[in-house]
Amino acid sequence: MNSTILLKLRAVRCFLLDMDGTFYLGDRLLEGSLAFLSALRRTGRQALFLTNNSSQNSQAYVQKLRRMGVTEPFLRVYTSGQAAGRYVLDAFPGKRAFLLGNEPLRLELEEMGVPLDDKSPDYVLAGFDTTLDYAKLSRACELVRAGLPYIATHPDRNCPTETGFIPDIGAIIAFIDASTGRQPDTIIGKPYRGIVDGALALTGSSAAETAMVGDRLYTDIVTGVNFGMTSILVLTGEASPEDVERFPTKPHLIFDRLSDMIPYLEA
Repeated sequence: MNSTILLKLRAVRCFLLDMDGTFYLGDRLLEGSLAFLSALRRTGRQALFLTNNSSQNSQAYVQKLRRMGVTEPFLRVYTSGQAAGRYVLDAFPGKRAFLLGNEPLRLELEEMGVPLDDKSPDYVLAGFDTTLDYAKLSRACELVRAGLPYIATHPDRNCPTETGFIPDIGAIIAFIDASTGRQPDTIIGKPYRGIVDGALALTGSSAAETAMVGDRLYTDIVTGVNFGMTSILVLTGEASPEDVERFPTKPHLIFDRLSDMIPYLEA
């Protein structure tokens, strides 16, 4: 057993877990994921699922995890959509958003008290919209080009599926940039502060006793390193060992899958 890995993981009391590509892939639970949660339970550690994917709301993700066999106290999910909702309520009180987003995100934002208005908005909020059509995209570009504040829930370029990758919000951002010459004024999700502050507030854990675990270098790993957490890469999703060699920010630890951490957690 590697003593360096052992010391790193002994200090971790809370795990922020990416979801797609880390805990499951599409609708398929990854091998060893439930065993990993069982090890956290046995060793008195906590976990919060932390996803950049704003195509669904937190309730939908909790239901998905429950179908996969996850039980309390691990049915906790914090999304970039929720973090974005908290941000805009503070930054634009009483102001109305033009939303690029699926219906579950729209409903969640409305429940949080975020006013939405497609006709006369005060700012643009872009999420991962899998119902996107040309009319919606053109309207978003029109508003961004006019100079309205422009917020994005997260930066991911692709979303992993069981059969490969599909374009994520990063591709939408690139389209808007190509048309308007503007990038978002603020991005909320990993690796940015908005989602990190919200996650640590929910768990009550300090960054020093928290690990960020995920499959993406430019979101999950950068988040852990930049915010003083233990940064753990799993090789069940997007990143490969070759990607790690090329990427400037290195994870503190690398495992093939979540369950490979179990012997260290129980040592």
